[in-house]
Amino acid sequence: MDMIFEYLLTPQVFILVLVIVILRSSIKFVPQNRAFIVERFGKYQSTKEAGLNFIVPFIDKVAADRSLKEQAVDVPSQSAITKDNISLSVDGVLYFRVLDPYKATYGVEDYVFAVTQLAQTTMRSELGKIELDKTFEERDTLNARIVSQINEASSPWGIQVMRYEIVSP
Repeated sequence: MDMIFEYLLTPQVFILVLVIVILRSSIKFVPQNRAFIVERFGKYQSTKEAGLNFIVPFIDKVAADRSLKEQAVDVPSQSAITKDNISLSVDGVLYFRVLDPYKATYGVEDYVFAVTQLAQTTMRSELGKIELDKTFEERDTLNARIVSQINEASSPWGIQVMRYEIVSP
């Protein structure tokens, strides 16, 4: 039994374990449709795309893991006032994806919250420009205008809105 402990405490075994730990911490597998933001000493270093990637162990760290897939977010119900001064309650679903993981990480604190809030204010603004009767007729046009306005405002965040669907007025 003592012979086994003596063998495990040899410098060669220690070095082998150290090499395995270093290799294990330097290899990063990034899944498909994801991106890792890597920081070196707390400062942006690189964006790692899908596949096998290497980082400097103990110096670099994965600061953020961003999904590049299209995401659907429920936009909570809210009241809006139409052009003819009628109040209605509206909610919707926002479909977007991250185009630039760097901007989504460093351009805004929480990009999902920010784009949802932007969708709410844009929806209220666009509904205020039309009359109640037109909201039902022009739903597709209204959705397209909302998407256009959100994309313009969210481009510094690296976000692209694919579509917006008003669920109910």
